[in-house]
Amino acid sequence: MVSEGPLSVGGSTFDGMTRHGVRRGGESRRGGGVGTAVRGPGGDGGRGHAEEGTAGPSAPAATSDPEAARRRAERRAERVTAGATELEQRLADLLRTGLAGAERAGYGLWEETAARMVDAQAPGLASRVRELGAIPSSGPGWPVRLLEECALLHLLDRGWLGRGRLPDGLAATVRSRVGLPTSATGPPERDHWLVLAQYDTADARLTTRRVWLYGAESDRTALLLSYGAAGRAPELTLPVGAVLDAEISAYPDAGRQRAALGRRFAPPEPGRIRPAGVTTSQAAVRYGEALRDDPWLDSVPVVLERVVPVPDGDGWQLADADGDTALPLAGATGSQPGLWRLVALAGGAPVTVFGECGHRGFTPLTAWPAGPGPAVPLC
Repeated sequence: MVSEGPLSVGGSTFDGMTRHGVRRGGESRRGGGVGTAVRGPGGDGGRGHAEEGTAGPSAPAATSDPEAARRRAERRAERVTAGATELEQRLADLLRTGLAGAERAGYGLWEETAARMVDAQAPGLASRVRELGAIPSSGPGWPVRLLEECALLHLLDRGWLGRGRLPDGLAATVRSRVGLPTSATGPPERDHWLVLAQYDTADARLTTRRVWLYGAESDRTALLLSYGAAGRAPELTLPVGAVLDAEISAYPDAGRQRAALGRRFAPPEPGRIRPAGVTTSQAAVRYGEALRDDPWLDSVPVVLERVVPVPDGDGWQLADADGDTALPLAGATGSQPGLWRLVALAGGAPVTVFGECGHRGFTPLTAWPAGPGPAVPLC
């Protein structure tokens, strides 16, 4: 068993980890601090970016028997606690015997552990355990990546086991990351919402659609999640660049980025809204600050202003047109058609780009030309 210690946020006690950024021309890495040098997609790749790790579809409607619902919630919490405790022991065993044993054991060991987490009704823990199983075959440097992800999983375990001592927002984030269903409890917020981006990710069981919105009056960014069975697209579809007059309600996590779409007052229509952007160094700082509220966050939504896509060795980066910093594009971006659309749109001139900024780099999702012109989807 791992001994219990004091909990805090952001990296000192609570076995916290920081993720950072990259320098212009540098390579993405973990560790270090956030500043003018920065540390994708996100969309959660597996966990999602900016929001991922959230608990999937919304919780079912409230039961007519609150006492029965309370007892069910308590029983589930007990099962999750038992699963987290068992997972802590398995992580401790792994570190005691050495990471080389993970490579010899193969994927079966992790699949068995993930199945145990499913039995414990902790699908978020199960998903992270399955990701651990793929790391030993991911190429050079896998022991470092495995140790990092084990540390984040340990952090989530300790967060659940000590959730009673966490601030309300962080406790809600831990519950969501573990996989407990949540509901959008925030008050309805009406705004003219610009559809920044929309893209799908899929696994063997589920297709997840992510829609990023920007509120013209509130100046906030929100994420809508919708789901479909494997091989089927979710129902919610909003055209990139359109503006929607509607209400949304936030979910109770620390970052409060995920939201549920409520009443619509008009159908989506073409809009001329273009969100204000930040520099690459400011984007890195924004990600670092977000990690204080959610240490498991893969990325945050960011609009970069006046950046130019330029080659960087075997990859690409977005360089500040008016500064000496840059963000590397996430590794998978280089093989996607969206990169070439971005390069063609820029033509060597500065552009505005919306995307997800995280420890793997920056994933561009939508771009606007320097002059007048509509949004160009990149995903």
